[in-house]
Amino acid sequence: MQAISQTKFMPLCKTPTLDLYYEQAGSGTALLYIGGSGADMRQKPNIMDTPLSSHFQLTSYDQRGLGQTQKPQNGYTMAAYADDAAALLDGLGIERAHVLGISFGGMVAQHFALRHSHRVSRLAMFCTAAGGAGGASYPLQNLRDMEPETRLHTYMKLSDTRVDDAFLAENPELVDNARKRIAASPYADEPGHERGMIGQLEARHGHDCWDELAKIQCPVWLGGGKYDGIAPPEVMQNMASKITHADLKFYEGGHLFMTQDGQVFPDLVAFFNQES
Repeated sequence: MQAISQTKFMPLCKTPTLDLYYEQAGSGTALLYIGGSGADMRQKPNIMDTPLSSHFQLTSYDQRGLGQTQKPQNGYTMAAYADDAAALLDGLGIERAHVLGISFGGMVAQHFALRHSHRVSRLAMFCTAAGGAGGASYPLQNLRDMEPETRLHTYMKLSDTRVDDAFLAENPELVDNARKRIAASPYADEPGHERGMIGQLEARHGHDCWDELAKIQCPVWLGGGKYDGIAPPEVMQNMASKITHADLKFYEGGHLFMTQDGQVFPDLVAFFNQES
């Protein structure tokens, strides 16, 4: 078991490679949540504020290079992200857990399920992609060099394909809200912040589990947004066709359909509570 450092403000799991910041809530069956690109537990609300913490012992964490987790000089690979998740479970004394991965976290969850299959009871993956011949998510690194307003409009259109130029012109308040949400991180000046963000994007770009997806044998729930331009419906359908025990459902929403369709969390709870 890895060492756990628990202070009033900073619960850290010291793994063989880095210190991981994590949070836990609830009780019952263990559920590990793996977040998306740039996710930081200091951003509120987050997964800990959802109904999942009322049904499970929910664990979430900042991935390497992000948030309050250590930001190493190197080691930003999909395998490393997957092994970090396993090391966190080791440190918390959790042998086996349900796993929920969203967007980039769904990519990590694939590698985790392949590298540490005995640790996963049930696996849910939302708005993600297998990579390779199965199709990739939109390359978010392409947004980095865009002029800020172009980047904002492009991101909004990708996040929900119902959004077009006319919609943006007619809904300035929604554009302003989105501008505030994706504004420069208040933690951008922290040492290693930029390195961690770039490392994650580079790992994401190299993600490819397509040829190995059939090896995932646990029950799998795939969720996608009908209007997602980042992880388009067809790449989710490709994943469902490749994973032996997978069910796929599309929800009314875009890339953030979890916040748009009220059926998502009841479906998740029901899936995780099924007998394996």
